[in-house]
Amino acid sequence: MIFQQTHKIKFKARNLFLFLFLFSFLISTKTVFAQKKYVIVLDAGHGGKDPGNLGNGYREKDIALKVTLLVGKELAKNKAIKVIYTRKTDTYPALWKRGQIANEANADLFVSIHCDSYQPRPSAHGAGTFVLGLRGNKQNLEIAKRENASILLEDNYQKNYEGFDPNSAESVIGLSLLQEENLDKSLELASLIQHNFTSKLKRKDRKVKQDNFQVLRETIMPSVLIELGFLTNNSEGKYLNSKKGQQQMAKSIAEAISDYINHLKLNTVANISTPSSKSTSVSYTSVAVSSIEYKVQIASSKNKIATKSYNFKGLKSIQRVQVGSYYKYYYGNTSNYKDVKKSLNLAKTKGYKSAFVVAFKNGKKISVTEAIKMQ
Repeated sequence: MIFQQTHKIKFKARNLFLFLFLFSFLISTKTVFAQKKYVIVLDAGHGGKDPGNLGNGYREKDIALKVTLLVGKELAKNKAIKVIYTRKTDTYPALWKRGQIANEANADLFVSIHCDSYQPRPSAHGAGTFVLGLRGNKQNLEIAKRENASILLEDNYQKNYEGFDPNSAESVIGLSLLQEENLDKSLELASLIQHNFTSKLKRKDRKVKQDNFQVLRETIMPSVLIELGFLTNNSEGKYLNSKKGQQQMAKSIAEAISDYINHLKLNTVANISTPSSKSTSVSYTSVAVSSIEYKVQIASSKNKIATKSYNFKGLKSIQRVQVGSYYKYYYGNTSNYKDVKKSLNLAKTKGYKSAFVVAFKNGKKISVTEAIKMQ
C-alpha cells in the first residue's frame, strides 16, 4: 500500500516536472504561431486612357475595376489577409508599375482582372484564367498580344520594356526558371478560381491556360490573370455589366483566394526562435522523429534540369522529384527545422525569393505545422 502511494506520488511529480519543462520550453523558444498577414495585390486591368475592349459598348476598364473592388471588399473580411490595389479609380498605372507595387509589397499573390472579346465570333463566351507560361496556341497568343498592347500607351515604354515588341511572338514568349518557380502555386490558385466559375456559377469553362502576359512577367510571386467573360457576347456582356454578375464573379474569385490562403497556411510557420541558452542547456535534437524530413522547394518546372550546382546558382545536393508532368527541385534535406530555415535563407540569397519549406513524413508530404508538432 505504501509502495503504491509512493509510486503515485513519483508519477505525479514526474508529470508535473514534464509539464513545467514543456511550458518553460514553449515560453523560452516563443513557439507561438503568430498570425501572418497574407498580402494580396488586386489589379483592375486597363484604366484611364486605356479603356480595354469595348464589346457591345461596355467598357472593360469599368467592369474590371468594379469586380476588383468587390473582390477586395470580400477578402478584407479575413483578418489574415491584407489587400492592396494597383488602382482604385479610373487611372492607368503602367504594366511595369503594377508589378512593382506587388513586388515592393512582398505580396503573396497577384491577381489581375480583365474581360475578353472576340469580334470574329460574337457567340464566343465563358470565363478563363491564365498563368504565366512558355508557350500558347495561336488564339491564346493573340489574347496576350492584345493585353500587352497597353504598353504602347505608356510614356517611355521603350525604356521600361527594352527590346519588347507586343506584336512579336519572340517578345511575348520567354520565361526564366525563377519566374517558373511560382508556376505550381499559380496553377493551384487558377484551378480554384476556374472551379468556382464553372461549378458554382455554371459559366462556360475556358479552362486554365498558360501564356505570356506582360503584367504577369513583371511579378515575382504566384500570379494569375482572369478573363471574366466576353463583352462581345450580348448575354455575357450584359451579365458582366450587371451588379448581380459582378457580385457573383467577385465572390467566386474571393472564395478561391481564401481557399488558396487556407491551404498555404498549412505550409507556413511564423518565425520560431531557437531556445535561449540562458533558459536551459538541454539539447532537444534527441527527441526529433527521424521519419520527418524538411526540404526547401526552390523550383517547379516542366523542364527536366540536371541537378548540377551550376544550374542552381551554386546550390549543391539538389533533389529532383517528378510530380505529374512537372519536376520539383528541392534543396537542404534535413530532419531539423532549424537547419532547413538556414537552407531556406541561403536559397533566397541565391535568388530563389519564392522558395519555401516543405515537410514529409515517411516520404508523404504533410504540412510544416503538423511536422513541427510531431517533433
